[in-house]
Amino acid sequence: MGAAMGPMLHWVQDVAAVTLLKARRTLLQAAILFCTLFLLLWVSVFLYGSFYYSYMPTVSFSTPVHFYYASDCDTAEAGLCSFPTANISFMRNERSQVMANGQPYRVSLELEMPESPVNQQLGMFMVRMSCYTKGGKIVSSVGRSTMLHFRSFLLQTLSTLCFSPLLLTGMAEQKQLIEVELYSDYKTNAYEPTIGAVIQIQSKQVQIYSSQLRIHAYFTGIRYLLYNFPLTSAVIGVSTNFAFLSVVALFGYLQFIWGGLWPPDQVRVRVMMGDSTRTQRRREEARKRMERENSQKELSTAAEIGPVNGTYGLQGNGTLEETLSEHPSVNPDASGAEAPDNKEEDKDNKNITSCCGRAVNFLCSCKVLLLCCSFLV
Repeated sequence: MGAAMGPMLHWVQDVAAVTLLKARRTLLQAAILFCTLFLLLWVSVFLYGSFYYSYMPTVSFSTPVHFYYASDCDTAEAGLCSFPTANISFMRNERSQVMANGQPYRVSLELEMPESPVNQQLGMFMVRMSCYTKGGKIVSSVGRSTMLHFRSFLLQTLSTLCFSPLLLTGMAEQKQLIEVELYSDYKTNAYEPTIGAVIQIQSKQVQIYSSQLRIHAYFTGIRYLLYNFPLTSAVIGVSTNFAFLSVVALFGYLQFIWGGLWPPDQVRVRVMMGDSTRTQRRREEARKRMERENSQKELSTAAEIGPVNGTYGLQGNGTLEETLSEHPSVNPDASGAEAPDNKEEDKDNKNITSCCGRAVNFLCSCKVLLLCCSFLV
């Protein structure tokens, strides 16, 4: 029983060892594959994020507008001494521009104005904006008119009565927010980029709580898709990058493991087979030529021995010479067998000679042209 169980235990042990080895190899390959896929996915996300950050400009930009005016005039006059003016910079951190070159933007100014009697009696007033470059050159200027929205005395009274609790607690104020659209599709030039603007309210009676300049981009094409469909664009972009990187990694793996999709060993084997066939053909030709030479030598030797034994004493040297003349030596055959090689060598020599002659003629013609040019000079 023990003798019968021994081989079975050894077989089970071998099967377990082989299975464990295969399992370890499979886990190692799976781990390598997982790490590779994770690395490719991370690189794809990084590439898409870099593209989005570099390609997409600032969607919206908002900055407070602080007006200043002169205060050294006669205080007896009502109103301000000069038009309220503000200087706005379009540079972020004094390095990068807020507006991208060639991108259309909507520029608007929001004015928070109280419903005071002065503003109600003011009527229409002008808001002017002038954009300038780094050297102070004005590249664009625009003016827009605006005013408070009209509200009758009865409507103002009812609104005051309805919102009196909020007005008394300070949670609401009697004010209006006026939005003035200065540019509908402003584009900055790449050769003369806009770095700032001067905003001026051309009225000395206007009263303003605060103001805000807003710049909003209008996207078209790929930027429109990236801005309005960010999740879909991200999935498509990351998938495209992942597929491209996967193909590159697959080609690299094949190049490392097999030496490419079409290994050069096949071409080398074909070339070697062609060389061996040509070499074998040459050997066969040489062998046949040697056999033919040997047969000619044997025939000539037999012909020489027969006449010498039978008729040498009667005819002497004359008969031997006739026999030799009737059976020529092997040298003409050998020379005839080697004739093709000599013809090929003669052909190569002729080609080389013709090439050398052409080269000499070309050099001579160049020399003649140089001499003619030197004489003309």
